[in-house]
Amino acid sequence: MSAPSAELFTRFPGNPILTADDVPYGANSVFNAGATTTHDGTLLLMRVEDGRGLSHLTVARSRDGVGDWQIDDAPTLPADPEGHPEELWGIEDPRICSLEDEVRSIIAYTAYSHQGPLVSLATTEDFRHFERLGPVMLPDDKDAAVFPVRFGGRYALLHRPAPTMPGQGSHIWISFSSDLRHWEDHQILLHARRGGFWDANKIGLSPPPLRTERGWLIMYHGVRVTVAGGVYRLGLALLDLEDPRRVLRRSDEWVFGPREPYERVGDVENVVFPCGWTVAGDELRLYYGAADTSIAMATAGVSELLTWLDRQPGDGAS
Repeated sequence: MSAPSAELFTRFPGNPILTADDVPYGANSVFNAGATTTHDGTLLLMRVEDGRGLSHLTVARSRDGVGDWQIDDAPTLPADPEGHPEELWGIEDPRICSLEDEVRSIIAYTAYSHQGPLVSLATTEDFRHFERLGPVMLPDDKDAAVFPVRFGGRYALLHRPAPTMPGQGSHIWISFSSDLRHWEDHQILLHARRGGFWDANKIGLSPPPLRTERGWLIMYHGVRVTVAGGVYRLGLALLDLEDPRRVLRRSDEWVFGPREPYERVGDVENVVFPCGWTVAGDELRLYYGAADTSIAMATAGVSELLTWLDRQPGDGAS
């Protein structure tokens, strides 16, 4: 189930790097972590599932981004169903945006309400204290992240609404806002393909957009439904730096898929699901949930990814 082309990512040989056994309080699983760098190393905002099957978010810190993780003794950002009823069944899949011109970071996460999942935002300056902005999209909507810069004075958000009519497919959308609360100019950015493609019918954003000298690097997941269940694989796209509504490149093939036992066997089989990546020089570190059970890491060269994308179709249409 690895990429049919040359491998672009190298798995860390010590994978998985985090499991439920590492959490200092009771947990069923850890996965789908947002990632960022701080003055003292790497910070992961992990999705932690408890014994009820509900999720909350907990911080793990590491100087080298690989081992010796220091994990908070209690949930860092628990669900707040009394103050925020949209979080009744937990909060999931955080994606961290470190704003280039602000001290605060913006966290886009999925709040699981009784009407379904929806996109909520929170801000923080220290990953200890958080200000919830509340839901910004109606259910069903998820897989969201904010760009780290503004475009024409407006924030931009990628997200994945569920189709309102059968057979329409689940696509990645882009929306804009001047205040992070009221969103407008909604439009589809990347269509899910049709037919037998690995990313047919259902796609969604993986880590937040990454700024490169050539454009915004996007990694997204596609869900291939088989008789044995869904298979989550990852592809790449490149957006214009000045106008993120313009898709410059999009991969036909997937670049990373479940292959190792820890990716193929777990609470949900055949899943690689990253919500965060970090970059140091040319090295990109991808932090991904494996089989909804653990957190693993893989590395790639940013320049190699961009060179590979140069050989891909120009407009993302299929």
